[in-house]
Amino acid sequence: MKTDEKRLIGLRIKELRKSKGLSQEELAERAETSPNYLSRMERGTENPTLDMLIKLANALEVEMWEMFDFGHEVSRKELRETMGRFLKELDEDKLRMAVKLLRAVVR
Repeated sequence: MKTDEKRLIGLRIKELRKSKGLSQEELAERAETSPNYLSRMERGTENPTLDMLIKLANALEVEMWEMFDFGHEVSRKELRETMGRFLKELDEDKLRMAVKLLRAVVR
């Protein structure tokens, strides 16, 4: 697993833990692991096993896919680049429609 992926998974675990109002110690106990190991996973320095991810999802009372939901991590720059790619592919009529839609959203 790449470092960036480990970091994203770790950040997601931390985000889910905090959203549930749990301390590292509480989540570690529920997931049958040590707070130290959980801390390393959250920092992205430890590679969680599939078994551990399942235990964490169960302890956090979330679906497994939610552990990998990184959509909120997309930066403003990445969003602009994505929009730019979409807009470049449009013909003139669709581009005009896209501009009208964006204006409506911005208002």
